[in-house]
Amino acid sequence: MIDTRGHNCLRYGMEVNLTDDQKAFVREALESGRIQNAEDAVREAMLLWEDRQRRRIHILATVYTAEASLSRGEGRAVINREELGQLARDVKQRASSRFSASPDS
Repeated sequence: MIDTRGHNCLRYGMEVNLTDDQKAFVREALESGRIQNAEDAVREAMLLWEDRQRRRIHILATVYTAEASLSRGEGRAVINREELGQLARDVKQRASSRFSASPDS
């Protein structure tokens, strides 16, 4: 639980209460030397959470862009394995054409 009394928790710091299992996990990491202090564990957990949220936002934005493209009549809807296979073949063909047309080849 995070103490948000007064809604000034970001300005004045936070108190984070861990479950007994989480405390044991942190204790094991401290004893093994994987982390130097409990704050390191919280910091690492926050970095992982932030990264996961950024990836989630990116995925949602990509889905939104694809749905908007399809609703404008752009793109191509794939609804079965046969269409998926054809799409894969088309993508490979376009990539092959671009690669063979590049000046570096």
